Amino acid sequence: MPKAYWVVAYRSISDPAALASYAKISLPAIQAGGGKILVRGTPAKTFENGLNDRIVVVEFDSVAAAIATYESDAYKAALKILGNAADRDLRIVEGVQ
Repeated sequence: MPKAYWVVAYRSISDPAALASYAKISLPAIQAGGGKILVRGTPAKTFENGLNDRIVVVEFDSVAAAIATYESDAYKAALKILGNAADRDLRIVEGVQ
């Protein structure tokens, strides 16, 4: 079974303090779902039509685990803290076998 990944692009951050609070709550929720953060930060370099957005990539054992973590009560609590502090694009993609 291939791994799965959350790929999150932060288009804008309007409240860095809320984002920091979200990060403290979301990390344990992600880890409880088997997630491992692989990438977190802004691009070192962009090419083509790349944007200089903050990017987070989280690895999970499966698409089911990635979805279950996003839908978990613990992660929903983190999202509630984040509120409208950031405009994000979160996608779950399956890895290559």
